[in-house]
Amino acid sequence: MTEVTPYYDKKIQCLACRHSYSTTKIRSRFVKVKGHESDFCPVYGSDEINPLLYNVSVCPRCGFSFTDEFSKYIVQVLKTDLEKKISRHWQPQDYGGIRTIDEAIKTYKLAAYCALIKKEKKITIAGLYLRTAWLYRKINQSDQERRFINLATHEYIESYLSDDFRGTSMSETKLLYLIADLLRRQDKVDEAVKYLSKVIEKQHLSTEPKIVEMAKERWYEMRESFKEQKRNNPA
Repeated sequence: MTEVTPYYDKKIQCLACRHSYSTTKIRSRFVKVKGHESDFCPVYGSDEINPLLYNVSVCPRCGFSFTDEFSKYIVQVLKTDLEKKISRHWQPQDYGGIRTIDEAIKTYKLAAYCALIKKEKKITIAGLYLRTAWLYRKINQSDQERRFINLATHEYIESYLSDDFRGTSMSETKLLYLIADLLRRQDKVDEAVKYLSKVIEKQHLSTEPKIVEMAKERWYEMRESFKEQKRNNPA
């Protein structure tokens, strides 16, 4: 009897050049989530069996990289742009096998570049930056983590202000909370409080009481941290 492994090959068709290729995915039954960090970063039971590493599909022929969140259609003018900026410089390489964290980070950066050229939604681009930050966190590269948190925050705020998250799996409550938590992680306390306030003010409209509760927890933590600073540094 054949032993079932956590990994399987998924057939993909490139959205840009229509080339068909295989890429590795992880069977959901093998994924063990132990919890989530305050910015929703999943904590998996195994470093190897981590679906984050396999979220991006990279076409080995033309280099176009995308996730399931990308829109499926590419207008001709943007296809030409993608060919000019990516495919012409692409050295054929295969990210379809088992990936290291470093390799996964490269796939997210490729996908973010493709998303910018393809003019994907801000919410999609923000998600790519945030997942890149999570992977840098895994390997303790705090400077790079902070850089990508900053990029993600900017795109999430733009998405909120332009309403481009509407019609996606991201709710307004979750988006406001996430922006606040990412600002908090950059020590932008005043701005973080502003977004947490929006979550708490709109709690009666929310269908996500757990996220409202998380917002209150972050509010409390920041208030206590502020009090501690005042005690340690009296005027």
